[in-house]
Amino acid sequence: MSQNVFFAAFFFPAAAAVIIFFMKYVSHVLQARVRLEQDEAYRALATQAAASQAETVAALATTTAALAEIQGRLVTVEKILREVE
Repeated sequence: MSQNVFFAAFFFPAAAAVIIFFMKYVSHVLQARVRLEQDEAYRALATQAAASQAETVAALATTTAALAEIQGRLVTVEKILREVE
């Protein structure tokens, strides 16, 4: 009986230490996975933002060209109206 109590006195704390170590290890692994997924999400968001910015620049260039053409036509119309007066 005394020997069983002696083994139990050492087994349960040792088992608790192993369980705690295992739980900490699993926790670190799960945290690393979550960080990796967050990093991948941020990369995808950055890629999407860069693509959106490129599309915006292209649209702005097109709008600028159209505005320049309209201004050119307006200058022509103003010249014609001054000649008519």
